[in-house]
Amino acid sequence: MAQDTGGARDAGPWIAKANPDFTVLIDQDQVVTRLYGLVNVPTGIWINEQGKIVRPPEVAFSDDRFESFSHFKSAPYLNAVRDWVAKGEQSEFVLSEAELRKRLTPEPPERLEADAEFTLAEYLYHAGHGEAAVPHFKEAQRLAPDNWNYKRQAYLFSTNPERDYGTTFAKEVGKLGDKPYYPSPNLAPTKKQNQ
Repeated sequence: MAQDTGGARDAGPWIAKANPDFTVLIDQDQVVTRLYGLVNVPTGIWINEQGKIVRPPEVAFSDDRFESFSHFKSAPYLNAVRDWVAKGEQSEFVLSEAELRKRLTPEPPERLEADAEFTLAEYLYHAGHGEAAVPHFKEAQRLAPDNWNYKRQAYLFSTNPERDYGTTFAKEVGKLGDKPYYPSPNLAPTKKQNQ
């Protein structure tokens, strides 16, 4: 799934270059992003054949090209996915009900307000009112400062992010210093511990 407010115009070339043999959803209105509480890409959510989440959103790299700022390798996550594919519900990486409940927490009110501000900003931008969208993009970022999707999308639609936001995406990443850009996935085996 591509999380791109610019829709097929922005995501299309990347999808065409990848030449996937599966369906790609372009989440132009960030609906899935909001419903699942996504704050960065790439993110993986494990959903079983019955439609039940068995692992909530977590970073999901398919290779090590971003290791320099993620500070971890992709292999452990990919091996966990392979284990799940091979063993299904018996995989040690499928979370117990108790662990799943612990990790799936309700969104705080600030995040819900941030989503509303971001939605309004997107609407204004698509309606041709880019300048009017900027204060709402800023407010969404203020309310949810760790949401990199808000930053990435807002800066993408600005002809001058430095002027509009006082920063750029690269500068925001640079401010992290040694702090990882992504929290590494918690792959400690937890299956059946409470059953």
